[in-house]
Amino acid sequence: MNVFHTESDVFITCPKFISPYLAAEVSALNLVVWEQSPTGILTKGTLTDCMRLCMNLRTANQVLYMVGSFEAKTVEELYKHLVGIAWEKYIEADGYVSVTNFVLNPSIDNTMFANMRVKDAIVDRIKEKKGIRPDSGSDKHKAVIHLHWVDNEAKVYIDCSGETLSKHGYRKHPGLAPMQENLAAAVIQATKWQPNLSFVNPMCGSGTLAIETALLLQKRAPGLFKTNYGFKHIIGFEDGMYNDVYKTIKANITKDKAPIIASDISERAIDQARNNAQTAGVDHLIDFQVCDFRDTKMPEEKGVVLFNPEYGERMGETVELEATYKAIGDFMKQSCKGYTGYIFTASPDLAKKVGLTAAKKIPFFNSKLECRLLEYELYDGSRRKPE
Repeated sequence: MNVFHTESDVFITCPKFISPYLAAEVSALNLVVWEQSPTGILTKGTLTDCMRLCMNLRTANQVLYMVGSFEAKTVEELYKHLVGIAWEKYIEADGYVSVTNFVLNPSIDNTMFANMRVKDAIVDRIKEKKGIRPDSGSDKHKAVIHLHWVDNEAKVYIDCSGETLSKHGYRKHPGLAPMQENLAAAVIQATKWQPNLSFVNPMCGSGTLAIETALLLQKRAPGLFKTNYGFKHIIGFEDGMYNDVYKTIKANITKDKAPIIASDISERAIDQARNNAQTAGVDHLIDFQVCDFRDTKMPEEKGVVLFNPEYGERMGETVELEATYKAIGDFMKQSCKGYTGYIFTASPDLAKKVGLTAAKKIPFFNSKLECRLLEYELYDGSRRKPE
């Protein structure tokens, strides 16, 4: 049995409320979305399909390939089922394995104990069959096994991603309170931006939103930057399969161009953003400007203007930010006519200071903070009623 050619359930995780954008990405790779929840989608595929998913998905956290599903009331029942799985067909006897979990079972008050028993079952099985035990630990740089155990239902997966896919591999300078790359990609897809429109990101920080827009513009997949994945450490992996997927995503790159502006009052932030863009190979597509957001030079071509200001939760106090939010509203009203405006924020109270009525309020989570992407129609002149 070679799991790279054997179909199984594949569960792909994502931050809460991002699953609609993830589902669209999976469908674009010609895989069927069987189920969708707020934090992930279910499809079916081989580990070769999982390889394509890991290297192409912008909005995912993990790509999980199921190797077992069973009922277990206690940790010892869990061990007995796990030791019966043919781990020697997945993990090299002289290899390395780490275990992650999501456990909600009344018999467990320390999830690390569940991790330990999973590791015990894997290495005991391999030692019995091969005579030696693989190393194990918390480092996710090689084979990663994920346990999902809720009540009495346990599912065990190969984590094909290894290290989380939320990091796209180009951001060497994260800046202060950065937005994770997969969240930024989903936020952009939630806007009305299209590859033929301008994209303006004042107060850009480390440049993640502008860079993700440029990557979307030219169809540059995350697999161009990340080189290590969990699937590379599973028995049956071949460099040729990986190289074929890499060549495909590289061949998909376009030469499309559109105005992308990223401005920030901090020269250091712009330097970091420019360096990140260079790593991503898109610095030539972005016009970086060091200025107060109110002095951002707006392209004549209309499009989207997107702000991700401080929320008052981590970096500044709410009262101090009220004037900033009011100034953002004034800037959009005065300088962004004809654009669609967006503010990503976790503070409804600060959002009220913008002085504009949001046409949409799209929910997201930034880590544990519940946020909204607020959409504003910034009409060019008076809005005419249809005759």
